[in-house]
Amino acid sequence: MSQLNTQSNFNVPDAFYERLISAHRDLTTNESNAMNAALVLLLSNHIGDLNVISQALDEARRSVMAEA
Repeated sequence: MSQLNTQSNFNVPDAFYERLISAHRDLTTNESNAMNAALVLLLSNHIGDLNVISQALDEARRSVMAEA
């Protein structure tokens, strides 16, 4: 059973963050939300392991619920 890796896996995390912010620049809120949804689907397809994807979805949901 594959396990979700929640440790940083980036050589240069700031470069990823800058790229992510840049990809959203000049998008409307709706376009930004649609881009996020497309990104989730693309990366989920790349991962291809429903167990890992389920763990990621659960973890992401917990992180949002904790902010409320």
